[in-house]
Amino acid sequence: MRFVWPLFFGFFSAAIGIALPGLINMTAAKVSIRDGRDRALLFVTGAIIIIFFQTLSAILFARFIDSRPDVVVLLREVGLAIFIALTIYFLFFAKKPKAKKEEMKMHSKTNRFFLGMLLSALNFFPVPYYVFVTISLSSYRLFSFDRIAIALFLSGVILGSFAVFYYYISFFKRIEAKTDFFFKNMNQIIGAITGIVALITMITVIKYYY
Repeated sequence: MRFVWPLFFGFFSAAIGIALPGLINMTAAKVSIRDGRDRALLFVTGAIIIIFFQTLSAILFARFIDSRPDVVVLLREVGLAIFIALTIYFLFFAKKPKAKKEEMKMHSKTNRFFLGMLLSALNFFPVPYYVFVTISLSSYRLFSFDRIAIALFLSGVILGSFAVFYYYISFFKRIEAKTDFFFKNMNQIIGAITGIVALITMITVIKYYY
């Protein structure tokens, strides 16, 4: 199980992190509809390469932080404040997103590959997300920062990301109505998620002091 858990947590955290309709997975679906599955997979390949390096950077940073318990506690407290603020913002103040239909003009396979890299590079969410995930798992002794565990976690992230992207590519037409629902209610969904994370973080901080 020592080798199974890092792979599982990497896969699960990646699937959760990109499951909701977002710029990258929705673009992958549109490329698939417009230009075919093969070119959509090229787009996904470019995106996953960037995700790999973002996740690796996050894990290495998390390993440094994990060696400083005082920093871990401080980051949890800061994270708690941030998640509470985000929850309040998305539930009460954020404007409803407006759907925009834009045509993407791409004339070569190379364009799709580098577009995937570009859109993924512009998404900074994976770095703080995987820092939070790995530190949280480490605090509960479900993950260690040795080379094997890191490699397995990275493999899980790549597999989980690809699985979600492939699902969007293959079944977008079937889930299009549901994605419209998620898009219209994106603020409430994000607010609920950050609220849950804030609650978990608050419990962890309270346990540390008491």
